Amino acid sequence: MTSALLLVDMQNSFLHPDGEHYYPQPEGFVENVAHLLNAARSRGTLVVHTVDRHRRGFTDFESKRLPPHCLDDGFNAEYFDGFGPQGRGNEIEIVKRRYSAFFATDLSLFLNEQSVNRIVICGLKTNVCVRATVQDAFAHGFDVFVVREATSSNRLNLAESSLEDIERYFGRVVSTSEALDALS
Repeated sequence: MTSALLLVDMQNSFLHPDGEHYYPQPEGFVENVAHLLNAARSRGTLVVHTVDRHRRGFTDFESKRLPPHCLDDGFNAEYFDGFGPQGRGNEIEIVKRRYSAFFATDLSLFLNEQSVNRIVICGLKTNVCVRATVQDAFAHGFDVFVVREATSSNRLNLAESSLEDIERYFGRVVSTSEALDALS
């Protein structure tokens, strides 16, 4: 089985104290994501960095539900320190304008071309972008692992119910150590 690590929205908007949607992360969250990223890099595993970016000054359907955010030329849309593609041959960026990293992007096509059939997913927010990405990954036929200690949300009750639904319907919710095994 060929695996890829998919990091969802590790951006200043959510993680930097000056970010427009900053909220304190659970203890160890950033470190767990960084640990998975470093392990994938050292093993040569394909890493997909997804980033939420929206065009400044243009209509965006998401704005019907959320205020303008992560505008493409601003601080909030940039990767949080230590995250983002590092110019290696095994790391790519997927820019998304909706919650799911699969919606209106070439992510599924790209992963299929690389013979990936298992995706280990971590990042922000468990109940929104992570969940939407997981559901679409499942719909595209990928074996999905979500790393409990490497996902986060500011709505803990919704995060827990999302993880329960993911485990029941779309994939597996695993520990960081199980995720590391899945990346092998």
